[in-house]
Amino acid sequence: MQALKRPFGSLHVQVDGPEAAPAVVFANSLGTDLRLWDRVLPVLPQGLRYIRYDKRGHGLSALGGGAEIGDHAEDAIAVIEGVARGPVVFVGLSIGGLIGQVVASRRPDLIRAIVLSNTAAKLGTAESWQARIQAVQEAGLDSIADAVMERWFAPAFRATPELGLWRAMLARTPAQGYAAACAALAGADQTEATRALRLPALVIAGSEDGASPSATVQATAALIAGAAFHEIAGAGHLPCVETPAAWAALAAPFLKAHAHV
Repeated sequence: MQALKRPFGSLHVQVDGPEAAPAVVFANSLGTDLRLWDRVLPVLPQGLRYIRYDKRGHGLSALGGGAEIGDHAEDAIAVIEGVARGPVVFVGLSIGGLIGQVVASRRPDLIRAIVLSNTAAKLGTAESWQARIQAVQEAGLDSIADAVMERWFAPAFRATPELGLWRAMLARTPAQGYAAACAALAGADQTEATRALRLPALVIAGSEDGASPSATVQATAALIAGAAFHEIAGAGHLPCVETPAAWAALAAPFLKAHAHV
């Protein structure tokens, strides 16, 4: 556990792996923290430096701003420059993938390859995100948690006791931080910028994803010349949680191919 100083306060960062190894930076989804990746790290290639962080307003990171996707991209850039000492392979899920697309567009010198999981160049509509913000402001995150779990996970996972842990993670996210990230999503459309990207890209979807449907994820893969697209059967929005072996089987060869200079 370490803290990276940002203008709004401290950003919580976790680093695993050899200090001098090539770096891989992970960005989490909305309403989760860096524990999102716990199940896949042990089955990813050894000898790399894995860097995870909590978005502002999530996990142990401080609240502050975050209503623009550029705010989150600047945080990711700070992690890459200050902790990873880039360039890196960037791995992002949902809003984390959108953040990665922004960074790759604005600072191509910092990202040598990208893994986009369960994400898109544009996620949802401004109206849907504003409705989400209103619901959270009026009744708190617990009021939307059950509906979110249905979008996040396939039925088989929702029948397990572990669902309660992920529901609690969501419900305990600071409402201010969650709403700010929703506002960032409401205003973000990277379609044209992502179409211009020229870097190795692996794009992963889940067949049962109710938050970022597979067809939407595949359409974003089609924007990036040469991107590889894979759908994990039976997986929802968080395949690194539900189907970690299948997710790692896709990501591991990509990391081996592109993490090293």
